[in-house]
Amino acid sequence: MRVTMGTQDFFAGLWNNYVEVAPQAARIHQVFTARDERIVNDHVAFRTYDRYPLNIATLEPLILALGYRRHEPYEFADKGLSAWSYLPADPGDPRIFLSELRVDTLSLRARNIITGLAEQVDVATVNSSDVFRAGRLWTTPTWDAYQTLLSESEYAAWVSVMGLRPNHFTISVNALRHSPDLHDVVQILKAHGFPINASGGEIKGSPETLLEQASTLADRMMIEFADGDYHEVPTCYYEFALRYRDTDGQLYQGFVAASANRLFDSTRA
Repeated sequence: MRVTMGTQDFFAGLWNNYVEVAPQAARIHQVFTARDERIVNDHVAFRTYDRYPLNIATLEPLILALGYRRHEPYEFADKGLSAWSYLPADPGDPRIFLSELRVDTLSLRARNIITGLAEQVDVATVNSSDVFRAGRLWTTPTWDAYQTLLSESEYAAWVSVMGLRPNHFTISVNALRHSPDLHDVVQILKAHGFPINASGGEIKGSPETLLEQASTLADRMMIEFADGDYHEVPTCYYEFALRYRDTDGQLYQGFVAASANRLFDSTRA
């Protein structure tokens, strides 16, 4: 039987897990709280592999059981990724973005490494929405295996050491009281010393695409690999989204694939 929890507990657990490896998010939260801003989470994103029991087909029912519904599919051919976005039953809850790596786009050696990781997963752990903050469900790969994955897919390498956890939370710029402009938000972040993802420009998207996004670069932490080596790897980042209204006056609910493609670079090693 699949077990789920209420959305309040679900997202509180995700946030606590997230700031453990992305302490910059807690500091950024404090920066905007000190400015008397209203902080609302626009969406939370997860990364995974298309290998059972880690694939979207297996994880998606846990999201749907929280009252979410499928919204739109996305493809990122150059990164070998597929994704779905999900909308909540309660408009006060954040959207969810779940992507997976098409492992067969990688070399045989890389595929074998990932298959070995997936085979270690206890299927019972994927019966609860707790799995979205479970982290690594397998032993840490060797440094050599990590480097093999990194040479082909930064995304593949990231998942191998970070596992299932929020890749990023996102502040809704629309909800900010005093800084409702994404350019202003970026300047505030830079003034406080937070590095910004400049891939494709600091601000991705435009009013014409109905969505503007920006993000920090991921925090970093030391990981002990299976062979005993310690190396610093990227963890998670904080994102910021400004949504515009369409011709019907409705706030845009989706994502822009070209922008998301650049935002994936926020965890570039």
